[in-house]
Amino acid sequence: MRFATYEIDGTIRAGVVAGDGVHALSAGATVLDLVQTGLPAALIAGKAALDGPALPLESVRLLPPLAPPTIRDFAAFEEHAEGMAKSMSDGRVPPEWYEAPTFYFTNPHALIGAHDDVPVPSGSRLFDFEIEVAAVVGRDGSSLTPEQAKDAIFGYTVFNDWSARDLQRREMKVSLGPAKGKDSATTLGPWLVTADELEPYRDVEGFLQLDMRASVNGVEIGQDLLSNMGWPFEELVSYASRGTWVRAGDVLGSGTCGNGGCLAELWGRRGEQTPPPLRPGDVVEITVEGIGTIRNTVVAGPDLPPVHPARVRTRARKRIQ
Repeated sequence: MRFATYEIDGTIRAGVVAGDGVHALSAGATVLDLVQTGLPAALIAGKAALDGPALPLESVRLLPPLAPPTIRDFAAFEEHAEGMAKSMSDGRVPPEWYEAPTFYFTNPHALIGAHDDVPVPSGSRLFDFEIEVAAVVGRDGSSLTPEQAKDAIFGYTVFNDWSARDLQRREMKVSLGPAKGKDSATTLGPWLVTADELEPYRDVEGFLQLDMRASVNGVEIGQDLLSNMGWPFEELVSYASRGTWVRAGDVLGSGTCGNGGCLAELWGRRGEQTPPPLRPGDVVEITVEGIGTIRNTVVAGPDLPPVHPARVRTRARKRIQ
């Protein structure tokens, strides 16, 4: 089943997407509410909604499918790690990458819909997309085993972690990033597909063999399989919950796939900025098999004043009289 959040005539509703369009859930219901009730109850509510009338998808504006409490983004593709190492450092994947999944928290207040415009972050000249899939947690849990984590996954959605590579490179040198290089926009959508729908794609090792690809202005840039992740999603959820909690509605990104999953990976491998960084007017389309397509147009960002550098300090230890 596919759950969506959409806007029509200034009203925001949650609904179920089917072949004939989107069927509204009861007024006031949200997709996050459904996720928090658990998958069995959500499927019952969704089936009831399908008995109602449908709106054509082209008549609504698709919003991010849910408002997650938190967003973690992993780096689970070795091929992407290799390309980024060549783009941003000495070209070697650090051995620590192989020891355990790595993630960072990103901004849940910067989500945009499947077809919304995305502004270039102020001060950036190296704007980039990222082809990802995100899992949505369906129930609260702490220190989950991978088996428990698999049962706790409600569903999946397409995830584009828009990245200002020049801002990111500066931040990473301080060993505390990424921050402003990543928090301006993240596309989530076009809807949330329940986990049961993607089980037919699961291989013998437990990975989902979903085709992932992206194009810029109609030219294909990257293509990979989700099953090339170093860890399956249940291990990512398990690791995220290790010694702490994940909550229903939390979003966990796979990280960027390989083979052109982003521009920066290609820049690292080719030693030049080909294809070029994204510019206003560029249209980025990402499609993931079994889930759907998101399509965003890059637009000019705000013209903000420059950031002030740190002041020179005296290192005085006593107050000046």
